[in-house]
Formats: sequence, C-alpha cells, structure tokens
Amino acid sequence: MRAIPSRLSRRLAPVAFLCFAIVLAAPTARAGTLKITSTPSGATVEIDGVVAGKTPYETSLPGGYFKRPSTVLGARLEHAMVARISLEGYSTSEVDLTTGPMRYITLNGKYHGDYWLLKSHEIHVDLRSIAHAFTGTVKTNLGGAAPVALRPELPAEEIVRNASPAVVLLKSSHGFGTGFFLTETGVIATNKHVAAGEQSLLAVTSSGAQLPAGVVYTDPHLDLALLKVEGAGFPRLALADLATVRQGQTVLAIGNPDRGLPDTVTKGIISAIGPNPEIGHGTWIQTDATINPGNSGGPLLNAWGEVVGINTIKVIKNRAGQSVEGIYFALSASDLLAVLRRFYPNAAEAGAGRPEGTGSVSISSEPAGAEIYVDGSFVGNTPSTLKLDAGAHHVEIKAPGKRAWARDLEVMKESQVSLQAALEPQN
Repeated sequence: MRAIPSRLSRRLAPVAFLCFAIVLAAPTARAGTLKITSTPSGATVEIDGVVAGKTPYETSLPGGYFKRPSTVLGARLEHAMVARISLEGYSTSEVDLTTGPMRYITLNGKYHGDYWLLKSHEIHVDLRSIAHAFTGTVKTNLGGAAPVALRPELPAEEIVRNASPAVVLLKSSHGFGTGFFLTETGVIATNKHVAAGEQSLLAVTSSGAQLPAGVVYTDPHLDLALLKVEGAGFPRLALADLATVRQGQTVLAIGNPDRGLPDTVTKGIISAIGPNPEIGHGTWIQTDATINPGNSGGPLLNAWGEVVGINTIKVIKNRAGQSVEGIYFALSASDLLAVLRRFYPNAAEAGAGRPEGTGSVSISSEPAGAEIYVDGSFVGNTPSTLKLDAGAHHVEIKAPGKRAWARDLEVMKESQVSLQAALEPQN
C-alpha cells in the first residue's frame, strides 16, 4: 500500500481528529433495567432457552435495547428475545419480550441491518394453577392395533354440523388463527405459533360469543399450545390416535383462513404419515386438504368427525425454490395426546370406554360352515347373524385346510354390518 504524502497527511490530520471527537461526543443511550415478575413469585425465568434466574428478576441492559440507538456504533439488539416463566404446579407462560425486526437506516439512506426493541422495562405474568386450568375430560379413540373401520362414514355435512360448534376463531395481538375445544370445561388446543408470546387471546365461537382465553401451556418442542376459557358445557371434539389413521382416508379441515369466511371447510385425503424434521418435531400427517394462513390450530377430522391432526403448515416451495401445490401438514393428534397425558393421566381411557348398545353383524363365508371366533371366543358357524356389543371387536373365520380370515371392526349402536369371508387354500 502506498504511503500518504506528508503534506496531504498534515491536511487530513485535523479532519480525522474532528471525526474522532464527534464519535466520542455522540450521545450514547443510557443503560436500562428489565424486570420480570410473576404471581406467585419464585418462578424460573428462561430467556432464549437459558435459565437467567427467578422472579422477581432484574437485569441491566444497554439503552439501545429499549429505544433506537442514536448512532450506528450504539449497542442494539439484533435478535428477538423470548422469556419462559415456569413454576411447579402452575402453567408455564411464554412471553415475547421484543418487537421487530426494524431496519436501521441512517439519514443518508444507508441500511445498517435489522434490530429489535424490548417492549417494556417491566413484564408481569399471572401463572395459573394446573389444577384449576386442566379440568374436565378428554374424549379419545385409541383404535387398537391396525383396525379396519367398518363403521359407516358420516356425510361431510353432518361432520361439519357436529364439529363447528367446537371450533373457535382465535384473535391475538399479532394476528389470528383457529383452535378447538378438548374438554367440556373450556380447554382449547391450537398451534404454538398462534399463541406465541401471548398471555391471553380472544376466542370467538361459531355462535359469535367472545371469550377471553388464557394461555396455560406452550410446548417447548412441538407446535402446540393449550388455552383455557372459563365456563362449562362447551362442545368438544374427540381425538383419534395414529392407530386409526391410514393413507387414502378422507379428511376435512376446518379453520378461519385470512380473507376467507369463518369456519371454512376443505376436503382431501391423507397423503402420507411420518416424521419430517425439516418442518418440526413430532409426527406429521400430510394431506391435500387446503390449509391456509388462519387455519393454523384447527382440527383435521376423519370421516367420523374425530380429530386426527392439528392443521399447522403449508409448503409453498420445494428445495429448488419452485412453487408446489397440494402439500399441507397437520401435527398428529397422537402428539397432542402425549402432551395432554401430563395433565390428564387417564386420557388414554377418558371417553374411550365401550359405548352402550348393540349392533347386528351378519357373517357368511365361502365355503359355508366355517367356525366364527369373536374376540378369541367361538360363537358359531357361518352363516350367522350375531348381536355384538357396540365397540371394537376382532372377528376370525376358520375352516380346515383354509387360511384363517380376520377383520377388526367397530360396531355402532343399532348398526347392521355384513361380512363375507372368501377362505383361500393353505399353501
């Protein structure tokens, strides 16, 4: 690098000194204090996943974290901050501490990066007792081992008519989404990204009622959150686990898409089932039932009106950046059930007992005269018409020299089902 001529150097020296003096004289934002409190106190405070202390918690931070730095060299916050406040026996609260991103542009129009600002010097959260929040019961259909559902599918209109009263529009400070009642006492399921950073949202029912919904749980890993509204007698939806889910099954999605009408319904099939680390933790149900912004947190329903997934995400582009269509994902209801069992230890049984009543099952075979076994017990020979208790049953048809024929079926109250077994020779 060439040396600067001494004459020019002498001319630039006062200018350089003046610039340096201006930088030193530039006002710097004073440090500020961030205070986080809770009721009850003594809760653990995590900031961005790192344990920082217990409530009441205070920390000193640069002034540029609270208001726009006055100079480019001033300290500024270059990422969002989230606080997680937890106390044993109480619901965990997750709070967005910052707003942003905002663009730092100087007077000459030059862009110097993004920054975030803390919303307030003081944050207070009221933690809710788990015993108070998680009341009521959860309805489930756990299916059993690979059942073949022979119960008749319900018309789409009936599914929507039955499910819509349990689906709610959720409004937050940063947008809106969808949720649905899990219990008769007002526990609501939705996506974590719908409730992120909020202590409460507004739940609007299909009848137009507006109910404050406190955030009582956000999962640290899954895109799941639970809310609670006060009251009783709410309509609720039953959860069906992965044992009941098959590729090709018909599904309906209900939600509140942006610029769409409330309780919008879309229909499709289950395209695939499995983990997808690229979009997040959990087991995902891929479907071609349209899921748009605002649908997030709504139920994905099977042909019997049971929730098999929580509508979560749509894929817009592939890895090559090309637009794609018909790829939507719902987080499985089994993931939601795993979370609920922390608060409802008997969720595996709640609502899953054998229904009351009986149904009629007519069984024939080719050749006739084969033995019929129901749930492992011999009940007669084909052809026969049996009265079976409502609920799940395992049926086997056996004959000498033939391979056994077996089916799992769901008997509905006062239903009539016919089974015809074609027995094949043993190899």
